[in-house]
Amino acid sequence: MTNRDPRGGDALDREFDEALALAKDPASQGRTAQDSASQDPAQRPGWSSGAPGAPGAPGASGASGAPGPRGPHRHRPATPWPDARAIAARAPRKSRPSPTTATLDGTPVARPLPEALGHVLAAPLTALTDLPSFDTSAMDGWALAGPGPWRLPAADQSVLAGHAEADPLPDGHAIRIATGARVPPGATAVLRTEHGAATGGWLYAAPAHPVSPGQDIRPRGQECRSGDLLLPAGAVITPVILGLAAAAGYDELPTMARPRVEILVLGDELLRQGLPHDGRIRDALGPMLAPWLRALGAEPLATRRLADDAEALYAAVAESPADVVLTTGGTAAGPVDHVHPTLRRLDAELLVDGVAVRPGHPMLLARLAPHKHLVGLPGNPLAAVSGLLTLAEPLLRTLTGRPAPAPCPAPLAAAVHGHPRDTRLVPVVFREDEAFPLRFNGPAMLRGVAVADGLAVIPPGGAERGTDVEVLDLPWSTAWPGPQE
Repeated sequence: MTNRDPRGGDALDREFDEALALAKDPASQGRTAQDSASQDPAQRPGWSSGAPGAPGAPGASGASGAPGPRGPHRHRPATPWPDARAIAARAPRKSRPSPTTATLDGTPVARPLPEALGHVLAAPLTALTDLPSFDTSAMDGWALAGPGPWRLPAADQSVLAGHAEADPLPDGHAIRIATGARVPPGATAVLRTEHGAATGGWLYAAPAHPVSPGQDIRPRGQECRSGDLLLPAGAVITPVILGLAAAAGYDELPTMARPRVEILVLGDELLRQGLPHDGRIRDALGPMLAPWLRALGAEPLATRRLADDAEALYAAVAESPADVVLTTGGTAAGPVDHVHPTLRRLDAELLVDGVAVRPGHPMLLARLAPHKHLVGLPGNPLAAVSGLLTLAEPLLRTLTGRPAPAPCPAPLAAAVHGHPRDTRLVPVVFREDEAFPLRFNGPAMLRGVAVADGLAVIPPGGAERGTDVEVLDLPWSTAWPGPQE
């Protein structure tokens, strides 16, 4: 993550401010707010906190939490999908007084190597020693000094890995050596076992395998020298990185703290077990969200199920100890959609209120406090996945210090219909470098994304076969024998 001071007015911060201003300004969309409201079903009443008398401002709601007096009913268009992702990625930096490449509070967390897997490096990883730290044999065979043939020791002697340095090897002599053992002083090469023949106290190299100086010796510092940069800050720690860190002399690593996330699953209609019945359905998001967020670098504190109760939601959000509160459902304007009223009562700053994307357009992002955010996901499962990739992933990426993924374009294997005005996110699988669109891509469906390699970003109006489109990676990849019929 780039270390910038957001107060310095750098280009990325100007982009954030401009995107946020565009999202809140109906005129910037090229049509009036009234026209936008009549043309785009993804738009809802807009509000902003902090302005005297505005909904969400101090004094704008009574003790019961009901909205105070309002001016003329004002609509604004949904935030364009690319702008929404940019706002989410920049939101933590704008709220932090002093961004660093360390943890949420600026202090790296030292973790023992076994506990560091999946975390993010909070500081560059530099070598604490030369690798290898001494000249070593790359093969089982004989250490040689000078040209051959070579005299072998009278007794059966060997140089083994893990032992102290052997005595110097005189010119014209050879000694057995194991892979990884320290090369004796004076040795000029290693002859592999299969390339030599020992007879009568002498060692001979096979004619087809002449010996060259330095052969099969790993010289000290071949991989790195002490102090060399091995990995930059922001690298996600993989099993191989754990091995590299151990080889380079580390017992623990400085890591970024995982942002704490609390998940609030909303809805009277949700069942936690059994078959759907009597108008009630199974909760598909509760089991899915915590492991997904953990894969994005977060630390889920709890998954709580709440009824459609305004006071229960208000108390849960207000009292949450998490850095990010994630809600499901309740982000629209129905009779039991309590997320917007809750944000008004909390005087939250609404950063994104609806995104021009299908599925998932009623998603939102709000700042509850300088270091605390709320991501509101739609209640439909695939729409919630869209919200995860659009708002939660960029937000958590910045909070964890992970670099932005490189664009991953792929040609479509089939044409995809688009929405007239909004971006579409469509599950796809990769086959022979093409992205095959999958069926079962409705807002309430998970069958398509369950076997997908990613979600293709389809621009408004759709895309023809062969068109290169961006594909958003999923935190995992599921094998699938072929595109769905």
